[in-house]
Amino acid sequence: MSYQDTLNYLFSQLPMFQRIGPAAYKANLDNTHALVNHLQNPEKAFKSIHIAGTNGKGSVAHMLASVMQAQGLKTGLATSPHLKDFRERIKINGEKIREEDVSDFVNQHRPFFEKIKPSFFEMTIAMTFDHFAKQRVDVAVIETGMGGRLDSTNVLQPELSVITNIGLDHTRFLGETLAMIAREKAGIIKPDTPALIGKRQGAEVESVFNEVAASLNAPVHYADESFTLIGHRMTENRGVPGMDVEILHNGKHQSFFLDLTGKYQLENLLTALAAIDILKKNERIEVSDRAKEEGLSSVVQSTGIQGRWQVIGQNPLTICDTAHNREGMQYVTEQIRHLSYSKLRMVIGMVEDKDTATVLSLLPEDAAYYFCRPSVTRGMDAKKLASDASFWNLRGSVFNNVPAALDRARMEANEQDLIFVGGSTFVVAEVL
Repeated sequence: MSYQDTLNYLFSQLPMFQRIGPAAYKANLDNTHALVNHLQNPEKAFKSIHIAGTNGKGSVAHMLASVMQAQGLKTGLATSPHLKDFRERIKINGEKIREEDVSDFVNQHRPFFEKIKPSFFEMTIAMTFDHFAKQRVDVAVIETGMGGRLDSTNVLQPELSVITNIGLDHTRFLGETLAMIAREKAGIIKPDTPALIGKRQGAEVESVFNEVAASLNAPVHYADESFTLIGHRMTENRGVPGMDVEILHNGKHQSFFLDLTGKYQLENLLTALAAIDILKKNERIEVSDRAKEEGLSSVVQSTGIQGRWQVIGQNPLTICDTAHNREGMQYVTEQIRHLSYSKLRMVIGMVEDKDTATVLSLLPEDAAYYFCRPSVTRGMDAKKLASDASFWNLRGSVFNNVPAALDRARMEANEQDLIFVGGSTFVVAEVL
């Protein structure tokens, strides 16, 4: 099959959560174990860092990958979902897997796929591990898809397990309380392997992490044990927008330039710094101060990260962000409040299986809204979204698709306005 034929096969033959939602979810690791055994366990061929969390895991993964690359390590990076191109999911030193490698893998193993009928994500993770092993990466930074305990990535034996934070997302699969979700995320903690928790979220959640870690003899660390944010300011470094950040680490001040501009990245930065510190102290992966500074200053350039408080237009300033749950949208609305503009215009679309009411309740009433439906099967009808939004006094126009909504927002805006595009990863994917 050609590359396009291969994608058509993957998207149509294998159940894909990104497109169809819950029907694609597999509540066990049977297929993943079968796949990696079939491939002769490629996940054992490289060192790895495994990252779970409700929000921030993708950003932390990109930060760590950039630092590892700056250290001179051949670095694999596995993230999901993709925004524009399937190959974004599988990168080495910032370069996407080649189209022919995707096609060759599927063509070679298609009879086995059709025998065990894996999900899209199970197949993709198997492809990822196989590619990293064949390319002899030194280290791979692997982001979970959903949860942790039953996530297809959870056949790894990593050097470090990282859990960024816990939020009420995917509650149908992970549980209705923070403690229940924490237990699912804690499923990535491995015996005798350090675990890092990025954010303290109360005694109930901490007790889950501590209990699971203790049962596995896994040292558990919290990012705020040795790293504290002192301050930050928006700036530029050689024309690259970002933040100057000052950190207190074990009583000493440290300064970093981070080429990501979302204020919520400050929490992710502390998690990434703590992860690097643990890896170094445990002599699992060596990272120099120079590599740390260089990597954090070039995350966008080194990894190609997209959709995180990303500026996609000027005059009017137009920003997109993939935040799609309560915790993520809280960060976004807080950052919007710190910007100056004449009129706020919100291009918003969502998917059916999210807690839309909670997200909508966080959005500002004084904005003009452009409700739209992302072009995936799970996309929420724009009229229904607008109706639900009206309960929260959010008013605006309805559009059948994302581009039409953004076009109207741009047409009605003046140069001093702010246009925000988001509500779903799929909305952002369509504007990039």
